[in-house]
Amino acid sequence: MPKIILPHKLTEEIKNFGNGLSEKRFEKLKELIENDYFNAQVQPGEAVGLVAAESIGEQGTQMTLNTKLLAGVAEMNVTTGLPRIIEILDGRQTLKTPLMEIYLKKPYSGGKGIKELALRIKETMFNELVKEFIINVGELSIDAELNSNRLNVLGLTSEKIQKIISKAVKSCTIKVKGETLIFKVKSKEENLNDVYKLKEKLKKIYICGIKKIRQVLPMKKGEEYIIVTGGTNLKEILTFQEVDENRTYSNDLYEVQEVLGIEATRAIILDEIFKVYQGQGINVNVRHIMLIADTMCLNGRIKGITRYGVISEKSSVLARASFETPDKHILNASMIGEVDQLNSVIENVMLNQPVPIGTGLPKLITKTK
Repeated sequence: MPKIILPHKLTEEIKNFGNGLSEKRFEKLKELIENDYFNAQVQPGEAVGLVAAESIGEQGTQMTLNTKLLAGVAEMNVTTGLPRIIEILDGRQTLKTPLMEIYLKKPYSGGKGIKELALRIKETMFNELVKEFIINVGELSIDAELNSNRLNVLGLTSEKIQKIISKAVKSCTIKVKGETLIFKVKSKEENLNDVYKLKEKLKKIYICGIKKIRQVLPMKKGEEYIIVTGGTNLKEILTFQEVDENRTYSNDLYEVQEVLGIEATRAIILDEIFKVYQGQGINVNVRHIMLIADTMCLNGRIKGITRYGVISEKSSVLARASFETPDKHILNASMIGEVDQLNSVIENVMLNQPVPIGTGLPKLITKTK
């Protein structure tokens, strides 16, 4: 057996495990692990792509669930099962249910003040702070009675809200009367229709919190409390001092790529796919999933397993044509005189030739007179 250099992490684990062993036993243990590691390596020519595709695809046929309801919050669902796998592998930029798991520092991780922090994080619109909208038909104005309890939690006052709304809406005047805001349309020809339009516009005005975080759910995970959010804004969340930036997690691949880089994105792809299969009680060897994650992140940017992503970068014209729109690929290749060297699997299968994998890989060369 050739000399094996084990991965650093594995070497450290052996050292930690072998502290209580004699030198002779430790060397024997290391030799056994090196032997198993050598035997576990892929042989040259093995069709790792085909094995991965079969291992993942066959198990994927067992998936049934589309969404999972998070207990405690109405309409807060998590896309799982096959739809989530398709989202990841297609590299889709718009997710059906974007979410974050926000890990916290002490004392928030112990549950202290977590509800108040969750409300500060949540995107708050004006209609969420109002008990009741009353339209005064005679004066053609709107009276908005504010929820004092909600204002206290968020540290807001009627005057602060007046300033925020006056910057967002220039078409009305705003007066403060205790905990009621009175809005009146600025128009030469006032009519009731304009008042109703103003009311709908006021409801959607952003007041505070982090944009795109539409729902928050404090919950216990293991021995600590975390905040699960509906919607994701990783860049803004990481600016909070209360947040543990090393473990906070978003399921939006493109956001992770922009904020943390491609290595973190690869880890998220790996974790998200593995989580879906594990949640369904399906066992897939992690190495197959690692191969997909590596392929998607190979060029430093996310590429989906689609005709516009990974497939478009294949050097073989026949391999590109085998996926979708074959006429377009073959026509384009013929116009520029592209040559296919038939180096891979798909193009040789199409031409009924042995594929260059396994026993089809070695070429025997002899000298002849």
